Amino acid sequence: MSMIEVPDRSIRICADRGGTFCDVHASYPDPGNPNERKDIVVKLLSQDTANYGDAPTEGIRRVLEIVTGETIPRGSVLDTSKIDYIRLSTTVATNALLERKGHRHALLITKGFKDLLLIGNQSRPRIFDLNIRRPSPLYSEVVEVDERVTLVGYTSDPKSEENAIQWNDDGSSIQRGYRGPGWDGEGNAEGPGDIVRGISGEAVRILKRPDLDLLRHDLQRLYDTGYRSLAIVLVHSYTFPEHEIQIGKLAREVGFTQVSESSQLLPMIKMVPRGVSSTADAYLTPILREYLDGFFHGFDTKLKDGRIKSPRVEFMGSDGGLLDLNNFSGLKSILSGPAGGVVGYALTSWDADRKYPIIGLDVGGTSTDVSRFDGRYEVVYETTTAGVTIQSPQLDINTVAAGGGSCLTFRNGLFLAGPESAGAQPGPACYRKGGPLAVTDANLLLGRLIPSYFPKIFGKSEKEPLDSEASRVAFEKVAKEINESHEINLDLDDIVYGFIKVANETMCRPIRALTEARGYSTGKHVCVWYLSRISVTLSYTCFLRLASFGGAGGQHACEIASLLGIKTILIHRYSSILSAYGLALADRAYELQEPSSAFYSAQTRRNLIVRLDKLTNDVKAELKHQGFEGDRVKVERMLNMRFEGTDTALMVLPNENDGDGTEDFEAAFRRVYKAEFGFLLDTKSIIVDDVKVRGIGKTFDHLGESVYSEIERLEKHPVTRGRADSTYSVYFDKVGRVADTPVFLLDSLGVGDEVTGPAMIIDNTQTIVIVPGARAVLTSKHLYITLGG
Repeated sequence: MSMIEVPDRSIRICADRGGTFCDVHASYPDPGNPNERKDIVVKLLSQDTANYGDAPTEGIRRVLEIVTGETIPRGSVLDTSKIDYIRLSTTVATNALLERKGHRHALLITKGFKDLLLIGNQSRPRIFDLNIRRPSPLYSEVVEVDERVTLVGYTSDPKSEENAIQWNDDGSSIQRGYRGPGWDGEGNAEGPGDIVRGISGEAVRILKRPDLDLLRHDLQRLYDTGYRSLAIVLVHSYTFPEHEIQIGKLAREVGFTQVSESSQLLPMIKMVPRGVSSTADAYLTPILREYLDGFFHGFDTKLKDGRIKSPRVEFMGSDGGLLDLNNFSGLKSILSGPAGGVVGYALTSWDADRKYPIIGLDVGGTSTDVSRFDGRYEVVYETTTAGVTIQSPQLDINTVAAGGGSCLTFRNGLFLAGPESAGAQPGPACYRKGGPLAVTDANLLLGRLIPSYFPKIFGKSEKEPLDSEASRVAFEKVAKEINESHEINLDLDDIVYGFIKVANETMCRPIRALTEARGYSTGKHVCVWYLSRISVTLSYTCFLRLASFGGAGGQHACEIASLLGIKTILIHRYSSILSAYGLALADRAYELQEPSSAFYSAQTRRNLIVRLDKLTNDVKAELKHQGFEGDRVKVERMLNMRFEGTDTALMVLPNENDGDGTEDFEAAFRRVYKAEFGFLLDTKSIIVDDVKVRGIGKTFDHLGESVYSEIERLEKHPVTRGRADSTYSVYFDKVGRVADTPVFLLDSLGVGDEVTGPAMIIDNTQTIVIVPGARAVLTSKHLYITLGG
């Protein structure tokens, strides 16, 4: 292997560790043209304990070997001097939550609320089940803190502004006390106690302060029994965090290494989701830190020290933005893996001029994630994962149990695909580890995967190809069972393709639900999904389009498009590793949020704008510290608003008024509320629960011409069968076996080349099936497929 001179801090590496595969995308300066960068793609199993301990570290080792030309033994500490940055997305926290394998921790909560998180919010998602199995709480022990604060008055008082405490200009002292219902007639509130102004502007009456000496004794007892992680949840701490901060400081002095204070994680009203989120953070962050410590041990010390001349390590957060090590936590990493894919399909499929909304379906080895993009990422602030309701900004991703590794079974006369998954260990039957039948096995037997072109990473040596014979033996066993239960004997191809049809239909359902069930017209959308490291983009305009991403996406894209009535398919050049590629395109994000409790009016609007301006300055200052300023910073200013008397708030971006450029939050809220619920409460006042500013440090100024523009001007060149690399027997719906299906290498095709189906197009990481009657045109970054008929 020849040595290559590589400049210091020039290699950019992105790694996505999924449930089945770990995808790595890297780029480095082209030695022949330093102004251009060359790309490297590495794909390996997420778990292969017989050969390596950590998949991202192993993938990075392979990248460094390829770029430098040096042989780097496994297990050696990797030199990071040539690395510019490493970006990671990980499912470590997600899996720990799903499998209930997080860190043992204790909950500190206000006295009298010991069972609050166990009781929950009284929702009954399975009200007719005869045997309700409620998920157990994440915490192991509860300690009640003898402290209490309360709010003065109540927001829904018809005369709340008139009766409320009046403060001096700087909010430090009271000009006039509370005069509403319950006033004791003597003091400044309903009873005795110090009164302070909370962050939200509400008056807080301190009934009892915590006894820190007594708490130190309780904390020491917990520490002595082996606890190192705590969650602290106190009443009204979203607006008055002082008591939580005091207890958190004391806990760290005792020696606790993880202290999750609910007021510092996300200061939002609603104690139950805020409390559960804190316990989730205390449960997951230590597990995440242990994994990251192990990851950093595989590299020299420069990677973790964070100095200016050291490589940057960035992580994909659940909201689609990159975070540094200090800001990355268990709570912010729950959707770290799927978020990279959303960024990937959004930025590679979005056209700023045509503005087609995009629907994403990310089908990994274990699960399928559905999302939507319409120029900005859709974010929710309360989600339920594995029975745990979490209050934290996350991309609005819905997950169902179906994927490329979905097990194929025949039960009670039905063909089933999932919900069980083969995963990476042992994987499908063809992975040579004794695994069950899966979608991959079906594609292999139908000729949609060709072992000689597929990466040879299987078996004990990691150098063996897919085992088609193992898939055939397993399917013949299932076929025998099926034919014995039916009067008509089906041949093996029909049975295998029957499972593929079931899998395809399963993947169509979430797309239909995401569009029609939520009030979005399918006729105005582009839909993107991934299947077993696939992503597919469908556009339901008058000229329907589908964009496919991921290793198996190309094997299913044409058929799924046909089921949905889509005529055009779009497959990105890096579709099989789009989650990793999305990390390379992702932006750095930083946001600040504060609670509020104000009716929206002309007067309060001015105060809210002042608060937004302060948060904006703080966000810009932090992004400047991280290296982003000027035109590279985009700021989004939001208010979390609801109608009086309701408990569902919506985080809204303002409409811009014509002429003066002022922010019209009320009009934006009414528009979003009407779209979400179908009606307006015109007689109700609007309450602002939170103010928020999100800053985005742009990685790229422009991603180039969109594929839609390129295809319109491109001159097309039909490709003859003589340019095929080989031929292969492939099964097609309604046609059967086509023994001499041409197989084209993607790298051998040029921009403008047009391939007519039936055909297959293959590169190192994906196989794309072109059904009979379809035409595929290669553009600079995509394969643009048009279905016949």
